[in-house]
Amino acid sequence: MLGLMQEWPLLCHKLIDHAERQHGGREIVSRSIEGPIVRTTFADVRHRALKAAQRLERDGFGLGDRIATLAWNTARHIEAWYGIIGIGAIYHTLNPRLFPEQIAWIMNDAEDKAIFVDLTFVPLLEKIAGQIRSLRQVIVLTDQAHMPQTSLPNAVAYEEWLAEADGAFAWKTFDENTAAGMCYTSGTTGDPKGVVYSHRSNVLHAMMAAMPDAMGVSTRDVVLPVVPMFHANAWGLGQAAPMIGAKLVMPGCKMDGASIYELLDTEKVTFSAAVPTVWMMLLQYLEETGRKLPYLNKVVIGGSSCPRAVTAKFQDKYAVEVVHAWGMTEMSPLGTLCTMKPEYEGLTGDARLDIQGKQGHPPFGVEMKVTDDENNALPWDGKTFGRLKVRGPAVARAYYGGDGA
Repeated sequence: MLGLMQEWPLLCHKLIDHAERQHGGREIVSRSIEGPIVRTTFADVRHRALKAAQRLERDGFGLGDRIATLAWNTARHIEAWYGIIGIGAIYHTLNPRLFPEQIAWIMNDAEDKAIFVDLTFVPLLEKIAGQIRSLRQVIVLTDQAHMPQTSLPNAVAYEEWLAEADGAFAWKTFDENTAAGMCYTSGTTGDPKGVVYSHRSNVLHAMMAAMPDAMGVSTRDVVLPVVPMFHANAWGLGQAAPMIGAKLVMPGCKMDGASIYELLDTEKVTFSAAVPTVWMMLLQYLEETGRKLPYLNKVVIGGSSCPRAVTAKFQDKYAVEVVHAWGMTEMSPLGTLCTMKPEYEGLTGDARLDIQGKQGHPPFGVEMKVTDDENNALPWDGKTFGRLKVRGPAVARAYYGGDGA
């Protein structure tokens, strides 16, 4: 006997639909690539994402097409993201920190047909565009006034391209297991490997990320994802924030301590996530200027091991909770987060830092075990080495093209 619940596919566009209906006036604040701070809302972003979807379909793109982005965290990038997935195409976030020849190889492997590119990366793309066999169209994420002279094929300014659509468009419907996004990992042997996320996995991962003992964000939070969208989906925050209705603050291309502090302070950011180097630059800026962090409650630190001194300074001097996290592109990416269990609540000083220096525990939806080479389970005792094995609804089962690790 089966249950009698309604069919309601877990499709990514439902996240931005929910944000528009329940939190339509909530702000998304971006440091634009052109310079000024730009303010918009979830309602406006959804409308513009519909226009992007309408334009993409009119330009001949559709189900299963890979459409790349080479861009920083901005509202325009969010719009492009949801516009791409809204027609059943696959967003492919490219990491601009790779060598140009690596980016070209990845785009050819993915067979990207179009790309949304920030002004910052136009020169980079010009170097390799002639090598991308499948590339048909380039949308530069700017307006005509800032559109550069470029040799890129079929290049158009995003704002003028978007203005040719009216947004009278309905999201496409498809199976929830349809591919939604791609991100290549270089954390393997050989060439980078493509990880393909589904609509279902992205939605479930957003739910996992927002749980109290994961990132623990809510509609009362102001969220600054410093971690880029090309770094494993900004650790799920680009999907979790619309789901819960948190205000989003997008840093654009400026990651220095002064620029990050300006956003933290002026927008009253309560939650942020980034790699350790970003936080070390911020802490140095605070030391040099004597400024404080009166609004920031929590930071998630991942990507590499967080220095003990960073955790201690955030907590002891600025009263900011630090959550150490670990994950992989193949896991969407959250794997473990070191939120404090009740048995550790009384710890202080070095004893507390000893716990916080660990990788933490997996949220619901991530199952782990450690085995020997014969697949025998090994103890979780903090000292036994073995093979880490992970499974879950947001964990990859294979690489794009069937590549092995």
